[in-house]
Amino acid sequence: MTPRGARPAPDRQPRSEAVSVQARNHTIGLGNRLSAWLLGHLHTIVFSLGRLARAPLATLMTAGVIAISLALPAGLYVLLDNLRTVSGQWEQAAQVSLFLRQDLRLEQAQAFADEIRSLPEVDAVTLIPADQALEEFRRTSGFGDALNALNENPLPTVLSIQPRVGVGAARIKLLVETLGSRDAVELAQLDMEWLERLFAMMDIVLHAIAIIAVLLGLGVLLAVGNTIRLDIENRRDEIVVSKLIGATNAFIRRPFLYGGIWYGLLGGLVAWIVVSIGMGVIDDPVQQLTHLYQSGYQLRGLGFGGGMSLLLLGGALGWCGAWLAVGRHLRAIEPT
Repeated sequence: MTPRGARPAPDRQPRSEAVSVQARNHTIGLGNRLSAWLLGHLHTIVFSLGRLARAPLATLMTAGVIAISLALPAGLYVLLDNLRTVSGQWEQAAQVSLFLRQDLRLEQAQAFADEIRSLPEVDAVTLIPADQALEEFRRTSGFGDALNALNENPLPTVLSIQPRVGVGAARIKLLVETLGSRDAVELAQLDMEWLERLFAMMDIVLHAIAIIAVLLGLGVLLAVGNTIRLDIENRRDEIVVSKLIGATNAFIRRPFLYGGIWYGLLGGLVAWIVVSIGMGVIDDPVQQLTHLYQSGYQLRGLGFGGGMSLLLLGGALGWCGAWLAVGRHLRAIEPT
């Protein structure tokens, strides 16, 4: 019993139930809003794709411009990447030639060759005696009669050194400097200066490809932006009505942004196909060339990763171009 004059204790159970009901309703409301947001975006994605499908010629023309802008730098980069791979194999084939002193005996040259073979950077050493070098020169040069008139052999003994696979150019140059400073060596020559020139030219080409890619990327932005601008003008009345009934700029902007993404993805897909076809066309001539050099090199294309990167790049450029166009022209359309 409750004493007279005392106030009854409040019942806390209904309040806790009310709090739990509010939390549950808040969770359900948040879930519904998220589902509505996702369904709205999904509807816009399908709707924007349908609009592109209803105008196939204009869509293909815009996608073709994007594809050309993406395929040109992508194809050049793939060719340069193949050239880098081949030149990397050539770098491993670089040889060091040591021209020994004329007064060095053959036994001393052989001992020097054995010493060089023990170095960790060296894979093989070939000793070419002076008499053998003279005989090969007489056979290949066509100056046999002139050489027979010489009283002594003018050619020195040569050591041909093959570096190990994986030894970098810096270590090979250090090896040449070290061996060239030995008393037994008259001249040390590294047969890769032409390869360094090739690497320098490839760096120039790589920078040129980057500049071309940036310029063509700007062209993609302009192409998508112009297409979206025309689409906005064609749908001006629809945009005005949407704003009159309370549609936000974000809601109106959404289908145009997805349209730009679709343009970019389609252009990236076409560019992927074009580059793959181009690599297939030149594959046979490349195989014939590598066969002449007794090499089994296989031409590499974009691959799945490169193709997906091209798709993502196209989609990103399409979205950026659409965003720039919509942001500029949508503000100019207001109900009167």
